[in-house]
Amino acid sequence: MITGLHHVQVSCPAGSEEALRGFYGGLLGLPEIPKPPLLAVRGGVWFRVGGQELHCGVEEGFAPARKAHPAFLVDDLDSLAAELAAADSPVIWDEGTIPGVRRFHTTDPVGNRVELQQA
Repeated sequence: MITGLHHVQVSCPAGSEEALRGFYGGLLGLPEIPKPPLLAVRGGVWFRVGGQELHCGVEEGFAPARKAHPAFLVDDLDSLAAELAAADSPVIWDEGTIPGVRRFHTTDPVGNRVELQQA
């Protein structure tokens, strides 16, 4: 039986770890967690998201995910939208598509789609 969600993985190109730390760790405020030593040699970076994790894993022949995406719940959606816009990250509002859900999409530094939703 499935009892929960442990992590979501997005792909990234080799050498993008610092840019991803700046976005997920800096702008979104997710704490970085250490990768196990046997996996650390592959590159990439992991973050804590509440009780779950976000894994950014290096993929040869990387292409950003344009449809698939992690969706994060945010306490102050407007403030985060302003911070992302000030950092030159796109903020594409999508209100009304899902009744009662206020959200927008952006992209991480390697082009993966990311959704931010009002908690």
